[in-house]
Amino acid sequence: MSPRRSYDQFCSAARALDLVGDRWTLLIVRELLAGPRRYTDLHADLPGVSTDVLASRLKDMERDGLTTRRRLPPPAAAYVYELTGRGRELLPVLQSLGAWGAPALAERRPTDAVRAHWFALPLLRCLAGEGEGIVQVRLDEGEFHLRIGEGEGPVYGDGSSVEEPDARLALDAETCTALDQGSLTLRQAIQDGRIEVSGEGRLAKALRDN
Repeated sequence: MSPRRSYDQFCSAARALDLVGDRWTLLIVRELLAGPRRYTDLHADLPGVSTDVLASRLKDMERDGLTTRRRLPPPAAAYVYELTGRGRELLPVLQSLGAWGAPALAERRPTDAVRAHWFALPLLRCLAGEGEGIVQVRLDEGEFHLRIGEGEGPVYGDGSSVEEPDARLALDAETCTALDQGSLTLRQAIQDGRIEVSGEGRLAKALRDN
């Protein structure tokens, strides 16, 4: 592997950018916050990245202690990539970066790709402090689930949760974007019917009473 480029500045921000400042690195972290992913899955959910660049970034991230690679037992027998504890510490960094970038989401451009689970981190931020549990989210673009206040491990997952969710939310991408930008609060969205809350768990009841 080629040596990592450095800004060669004795500054914590510069050191951080030495590790995660390359194009695609933080978006790989975004995908791996969902838990272990195969290379093919990562490539599918990072439209626009070349196979060479993705492979290079994953090698760099493994070398820098942000990810690990392990082989799944049979019958899967495939390699998966996952975040280390150090890599998972980038969650609040990504959430803050997303909040800062939200005003740039003026409208979706014709060339913009979208995946339902890309709204997971903004919703996770909006739901912070609402309780603990699994929240199943349905958008027109697809479904994903969130783990609210449950400590270490994946904070979201694509598709349906294998466990019974504590609450189910149905909304659209426009509402997610408004929540991300701060032009709409969670309470307003629920009261205005822009978010449909269902379920009988404590978290669902708390959200309905929000």
